[in-house]
Amino acid sequence: MKTSWRSASLVASAAAVLALTTACGQESGTPSTGSQNVGATAAAGDYTVGGIGTGSTASGTSTAEAGQGAAAQTSTAGELNVSTNAELGNVLTDSAGLTLYRFDQDTAEPPKTNCDGDCATAWPPVPADDAEAGAGVDEALLGEVTRADGTKQLTIGGWPAYRYAKDTKAGDVTGQGVGGKWYALAPDGKKAKQADLPGLSTRKDAELGEIVVDKNGHTVYRFMKDTQWPMSTKCTGDCLDKWPVVAPVDAKDTKGIDLQGSTPNRGYVVFDRPDGIKQQSIDCVPIYTFAGDKKPGDTNGQGVGGTWYAVAPDGKPVGAPEQ
Repeated sequence: MKTSWRSASLVASAAAVLALTTACGQESGTPSTGSQNVGATAAAGDYTVGGIGTGSTASGTSTAEAGQGAAAQTSTAGELNVSTNAELGNVLTDSAGLTLYRFDQDTAEPPKTNCDGDCATAWPPVPADDAEAGAGVDEALLGEVTRADGTKQLTIGGWPAYRYAKDTKAGDVTGQGVGGKWYALAPDGKKAKQADLPGLSTRKDAELGEIVVDKNGHTVYRFMKDTQWPMSTKCTGDCLDKWPVVAPVDAKDTKGIDLQGSTPNRGYVVFDRPDGIKQQSIDCVPIYTFAGDKKPGDTNGQGVGGTWYAVAPDGKPVGAPEQ
């Protein structure tokens, strides 16, 4: 199932950009000052790169977590069904409603599994016994592969199917994107991917409430060392490796963003950074994403260094201490 992402639209006119930026308090041709990497470095261990970190298995899951819930997920799949997820669209589930996954290090032609040992504890293989196609599932895509221990594992379109030990109830998709190698199965055996999103939109987070996300569903943040009037940034150089700027997004390519004030788009302007990069702002505050967020829904940047916070639809920092 292929997803075409929308690319962020640049502001049509340099003159218009200059006029809007001036409205946020930056004088024409006046660079921001005092740029430094204050509070920009995440502490070691805040996130792993490529899903493999200290105490991790090859699956990208810590060994301490590996056995949780696995015993309840070794049953046969029963009737396979199609479940609709708000972020991923159609995903394949077993008869209990648990999401089925595929592993990028496996192969489909020919079917081969490369998840054994601790990996198979964190990601229990789905037995091929008794699996059958339900509504919306093509029976011709169902198959099996013989694992190293001689057991038969279900395949979908050639891809070995797994459950995730941390999915505890029907509809859970906590395994999506783990380690950058695990993805929910679409009904055709391909990876389930997030549906098209606007350049900027909002989502409801269980802990943070309504927050802004980018076109990939990644959480958007602001840096409390940046200033609004005049607009300036303190995140430069190496800081941008961990906190990439959000590129300009046309106001028409947004959903749920509170464009401030009675003047159209006031507060939603493009910031001309001193390093020459153009950056989107909300409420005249520059916005960023976090390299430590590996998949949609992650909020690993929240509160880092006491200076980085998710952004509310009106541009305010979520959960930041009172200034």
